[in-house]
Amino acid sequence: MTTITLMISILMPHFDGRNTMMNPIRWIQRLENYQKANQRLQNACQQDSYTELERAGLIQMFEFTYELSWKTLKDILNFEGYDAASPRAVIRTSLEAGLVNSDECEQLLTALGKRNLLAHTYDENTSLEAERLILKEYAPLLHTIYTRLKEKSCDIQ
Repeated sequence: MTTITLMISILMPHFDGRNTMMNPIRWIQRLENYQKANQRLQNACQQDSYTELERAGLIQMFEFTYELSWKTLKDILNFEGYDAASPRAVIRTSLEAGLVNSDECEQLLTALGKRNLLAHTYDENTSLEAERLILKEYAPLLHTIYTRLKEKSCDIQ
């Protein structure tokens, strides 16, 4: 690293060393999509009971929201100078960066591992278990993370 690059990186912490500033717009745009998906998921969680089709929709909405959660985290990490690509690496690095706490990290990793469970919603017992996990654990988790990231975006803008 040249002396000039080092000086710029100290004065401008979001300088990536390649003569470009890492722009927060990407993760803020992704956060807006996360917000929309999260709102739909939270709305879907308000029902007292679900038909088979509604349950499948709930599970699908969770999958979209979960994907946007880790991809938003990835974009923030990239903005802050971290390098993580896979969902597992992003989640672990998010703990290191203070974007999630240790309980949230474990829940996100567990949810990542449950993707196979969610793919088998044709089995009624499996889909009922997925519904329970989404309503009791994962939807509240994703909402908490969204809220924290939204606060972070307000600090940057």
